[in-house]
Amino acid sequence: MRIRRKPNLIPRMERCAHVQIKDPAALKGEWLKNNPEYSELWLELGCGKGRFTADTAEQNPDILLVAIEKVADAMIIGMERVCDRGIKNVRFIDTDVLALPVIFAPDEVDRIFLNFSDPWPKNRDAKHRLTSPGFLELYESILKPEGEIHFKTDNVPLFEYSVEMFEKEGWTLSEVTRDLHAKGIVGVMTDYEMKFHEQGVKINRLVAKKEKR
Repeated sequence: MRIRRKPNLIPRMERCAHVQIKDPAALKGEWLKNNPEYSELWLELGCGKGRFTADTAEQNPDILLVAIEKVADAMIIGMERVCDRGIKNVRFIDTDVLALPVIFAPDEVDRIFLNFSDPWPKNRDAKHRLTSPGFLELYESILKPEGEIHFKTDNVPLFEYSVEMFEKEGWTLSEVTRDLHAKGIVGVMTDYEMKFHEQGVKINRLVAKKEKR
């Protein structure tokens, strides 16, 4: 989905500045120490317009959810959703996934959400998929022992590739389904997911757990 450039982006982001972290690297290793009211640290990689972000945080007020999105024109919508609803336990970061080791310390993160990531369908681009071995190694470096990745996609080839990669890299899979909402809506939906569900598109989902070292 193409996001139109917003001419009023800067003033809108300034109004929501209290939920955006401008220097996240300064919090490396200190995220929960600086926010002791929260019991766990969850990340959403590529939060888009933030429907999933806001709803997940609202349903889990005891966790700190950090939403990462490199497209500011999409992220501002999520920021406004959170601010308008008075949700306190979300922080937004405008950065790329590759920056994760700079922002989070080893074993600092409890859970990672990957929702409807770019499938990068051509084989030559497989290394850019967020479930490719290079990225899985990156996630493992910041997840706690037995930390989890929750992965959802409408793209069947990407899902099958991801299942293969998780298993190959030694992750334990559970809750694997290729039709998540077959018997009714399950869990929190993203904006994309709601659109796809209404069109009758099946949603694939799995949970991958990092084993103890």
